[in-house]
Amino acid sequence: MTIKLGIGSYAFAWSIGVPGYPLPDSPMRHQDFLQFAVDLGLHVAQIADNLPLHSLSDEQRAALKAYADANQLAVEVGTRGIQPENVRPYLDIAHQFGSPILRVVVDSAGFEPDDDEVVAIVTNLLPEFEARNIILAIENHDRFRAAQLVNILKAIDNPFVGICLDTVNSFGSLEGPQVVVEQLGPYVVNLHVKDFLIRRQDHNMGFLLEGTPAGVGMLDVPWLLDALQQYGRDFSAIIELWPAPEADMNQTALKEQQWARASVKTLRQWIQE
Repeated sequence: MTIKLGIGSYAFAWSIGVPGYPLPDSPMRHQDFLQFAVDLGLHVAQIADNLPLHSLSDEQRAALKAYADANQLAVEVGTRGIQPENVRPYLDIAHQFGSPILRVVVDSAGFEPDDDEVVAIVTNLLPEFEARNIILAIENHDRFRAAQLVNILKAIDNPFVGICLDTVNSFGSLEGPQVVVEQLGPYVVNLHVKDFLIRRQDHNMGFLLEGTPAGVGMLDVPWLLDALQQYGRDFSAIIELWPAPEADMNQTALKEQQWARASVKTLRQWIQE
């Protein structure tokens, strides 16, 4: 099996822009993100919902695809919201970019379907995924516990639906990486490598979970990769980062770039292409 190292647009959330916070002087755009991935020597870049592809014209997307092709960069496509009216356009975009997956966060503003609704929506969309040979990669994202996602996947029971496993998100439902990997590992078609540190607050009243560059926090990356490799599936390992903001947003953007470079260098110890 093959693991390909890549980077996601959520490695540069502050550089791109976080709602409610100031922008850096030169916000990162689609072309900038792909260029940074190329400069890092990577061959996979995942463009998620914080850098929406539907906001571009057909001509702009074609130019972006041409740049990626010229630099031997595979583009994976992601979106937020499992409503058919959102998924269908992004399925077309994923097909345009030759993305093997469409990574989807189920919930969106004003729409939080229950398990049965997710099963019904995905089942109705399956023929369109099969026709394009694209796998729906459902991300474990806060609200859904791992066991719920397993039940959803078993109910759908189709190889064109799998899991985009994020190593930190499930703390939102009180589940750490070991629980999530054990239950969701057999279904993983995409991996978000997001490292973290949990430390007690200075006043001792509670804990703080914060991001770190990959390989220097509490995430046991060799264990993670070994555990997922046993299932025999090819997948890309996408770097995502959760840096705390600095007082100045330009410094925050610079911090993201430094963390991205350090993460690639560290992960190259375990992911060799």
